[in-house]
Formats: sequence, C-alpha cells, structure tokens
Amino acid sequence: MISKGIILAGGNGTRLYPLTKIVSKQLLPIYDKPLIYYPLSILMLAKIKDILIITKKNELNLFKKILGNGKSLGIKITYKVQKKPGGLPEAFLIAKKFINKKKVMFILGDNFFYGQGLESILNQAIKETIGATIFAYKVHNPSSYGVVKFNKLNQATNLYEKPKKFISNYAIPGIYIYDEKVSEYSSSLKKSKRGELEIRDLNNIYLKRKTLNVKIFGRGIAWLDAGTPEQMLETSEFVKTLEKRQGYKIACLEEIALRNKWISKKDLNKIISKIPECDYKNYLKII
Repeated sequence: MISKGIILAGGNGTRLYPLTKIVSKQLLPIYDKPLIYYPLSILMLAKIKDILIITKKNELNLFKKILGNGKSLGIKITYKVQKKPGGLPEAFLIAKKFINKKKVMFILGDNFFYGQGLESILNQAIKETIGATIFAYKVHNPSSYGVVKFNKLNQATNLYEKPKKFISNYAIPGIYIYDEKVSEYSSSLKKSKRGELEIRDLNNIYLKRKTLNVKIFGRGIAWLDAGTPEQMLETSEFVKTLEKRQGYKIACLEEIALRNKWISKKDLNKIISKIPECDYKNYLKII
C-alpha cells in the first residue's frame, strides 16, 4: 500500500500573470476554496496520510497558514522549498528523504480531477503498481500536452511532449504513481534544452524497463488544468455547477477526513467552532 504523497506547488505561474505577481496560483480560488485543496483532496481520497508540499520559499508561510501540519485532518503535512523551477522530476530529488524508499503518489498543484469511481480507480492503480503508473485522458487538443502512444494491444509504446504532428489523442494528466526507485532514476536525468529535468524522460526510463503502466481515465472522469485565467474560470464554473446542483462540496477536506475515519465527529465540531460564519461552516454542520 502507498504511504507517501507529494504535491508540487512551486513554479512562477507565468500564464496567470499578474494574478501570480504576489501569490502562488495554488492559493488562488477555485470557486469557494483555494486551488491547493483539490490536489490535496485527491491524495486524501487515495488514503494517503503522509504528504509533502513543495513550494517557493516566499510562499511557504502562506501554505502553512492555510493547511498547517494537517493534524486537525488526521494527516501529516510537511513542506520543502524549491528554489527555482527545475522540472517535475526535481521534486523527487528534493523529496528523497521524505520518500525514503517508499511508493509515492505525485500530483501537480494546478490539476483538478473529479468523477464517479475516481477513488476506486486510484486505489486500484496503487495496488497494481509495480514500477510506475501514469494515466491517459482523451483530449481534442493533444498538441498542448504530453501524450502517450498505444499499440493495437492498447499497450504504451512511446511518450511525446506537445507533438506538433498528430500522435495520439491521449494526454498525460498531472498525477503519477512511482516506486521506491524514482529518486534514483531522477538523479540520473540530464536537463533538457530548456534547462529543466523532464517528466517524460523519467517515465521513459520505466517504459524502457517495461515497468510503466498506463491507466486510461474514461468518460466519467473530469480532468482540468487550472493553469491559465480561462482554465481557472472554467474549473470554478464546473465546481460551482456541481455543488449547486448536488448540494455536495468538492474537495471538502474535513468531510473526507471524517469519511476516512481519520477524525471523529467531536474533532469536526472543534474545527467548526473555529470557522467564522460562512457557507463552508454551514456545510460542515450538516455532513
């Protein structure tokens, strides 16, 4: 069973400038919650309690103010600083001691996932992972993403980064599961022309060793990348529509912790007592 989770919440958020001039994009709102709540909720749904958040030094205290050490949620949250963006695999070098030769789930801080059965899909992937597992999601604009090519047996044969010519409709979303060798493999990577370590190169190591598994997210799963103003607005509208229609909140961390039996109703009431009067507090009162 997996025991470690990492959220990469660094980067400069240049596509969101000037919104990100003074604050991390992961602290900006997606409807009624900070963006960071959404990837954190995914790790919690996957029953991961030991979580590392990697962010920039000047934003560290803001994340700590919002999430603390996770104790009130029955989890453990620690933090590491990324001095400057160095590519996604750099996270596994920063987190080497944290990973400590354990299996780890890695999620990008600006990715949003939602859908019926998502929890069981992730937990099944965790159980089955020997080596690495990545996911594939069908999109109409694959040239904007890293993509995976399949053969006739639906087996992954190659990975491409933002291909100009059509290769595949299946993009690779920002959630990955790796074995205990991920830090070792990441340390062997060389920087690309843009001066960063590339996640494609890391995944290709597993692919060449025939230990890369690819799971396809079906139609029932929504994946959104909240990396531009338009995408953030679309994601907010998606969350708003579902919450208003169904009466449930998406990425309510306290509700997930209660469902997972990591906190008791008494613990929840203590949390509620510290929240000012608002819709979020009213929701917690009735779950």
